[in-house]
Amino acid sequence: MPPPGLFVILRCFSAPYKGIPYMKFCISILLILAFLNLPVKAQVFLQPAKTYDASRANGVALAEGILFTGTIIALHSLWYKNFHHSRFHFFNDNGEWLQMDKLGHACTAYNVGALGTDVYRWTGIDNQHAIWYGGLTGLLFLTTVEIFDGFSSGWGFSGGDMIANTAGTALVVGQYLGWNEQRIQLKFAYHRTIYPSYRPDQLGSNPAQSWLKDYNGQSYWISGNIASFLPSNTNFPSWLNVSFGYGADGMISARKNSDAPISADGTTPVFERSRRFFLAPDVDFTRIHTDDPAITAIFKTINIFKVPAPTLEFRPGLKKWKLHPLYF
Repeated sequence: MPPPGLFVILRCFSAPYKGIPYMKFCISILLILAFLNLPVKAQVFLQPAKTYDASRANGVALAEGILFTGTIIALHSLWYKNFHHSRFHFFNDNGEWLQMDKLGHACTAYNVGALGTDVYRWTGIDNQHAIWYGGLTGLLFLTTVEIFDGFSSGWGFSGGDMIANTAGTALVVGQYLGWNEQRIQLKFAYHRTIYPSYRPDQLGSNPAQSWLKDYNGQSYWISGNIASFLPSNTNFPSWLNVSFGYGADGMISARKNSDAPISADGTTPVFERSRRFFLAPDVDFTRIHTDDPAITAIFKTINIFKVPAPTLEFRPGLKKWKLHPLYF
């Protein structure tokens, strides 16, 4: 199953809006609002509370409940409704999709946890509780989804998924507890590929679905901030990261392409499945200083995405190196 937790972060950004990806539309609106200078009350609202604010905490609890319920309903519509319910069972999917789905789970748990920590800090709760409550948000959601999988005949409860979920959560919580900042981040990138046209049932029948389901177009990145590991008096750019990415290509079925049905006209080409490793620079938008809380919120939102940049790629199966002038 595609990493359903990624739905939380990406779903509202993936639907087309008059031919323009909704993500670009959302970000454009946010940028317009920021540069028009939000009213003073809105600016104050976006600032974290200095002391515990019960009204904010109640609002966060209500918003989380609505988001959680809405996401589960949407997931049911997107994946579960086409499969019968079954007794709770386990399913070993560790060999599927060249482990791209596992990285998707880890990346989702990490970014939801990082966002959750910021949200709880906004309520004015003490830092330790904000880290634990917020950091565990992603794990709680993904565990719930995994339980749903366990009762679905189409999938099952995956131990591998839970390990990935826990790893992503541990990364965000551990860094906040140890450094009180995120020096190493998990990021996501996506570009469209040709493969959904051959397997729309598995890889998506429209751009919104392919964003979530086509692992060939996805890549996941470990992005490390260089300056944070250097002495405090360094002149090294605080926003510059080095990132290591992983992707895969040529997959039209979960385990092996021979499992995929042959097209009616017999024209489905033979694709060679391969792993892809990347090295590229990146930007940590959260380290770009601004006094405007609206722009800060925008920077934190877009920071989950790896910025396009010159990228060195290595495919071990094919023993090939390639330099991309700009990789998405």
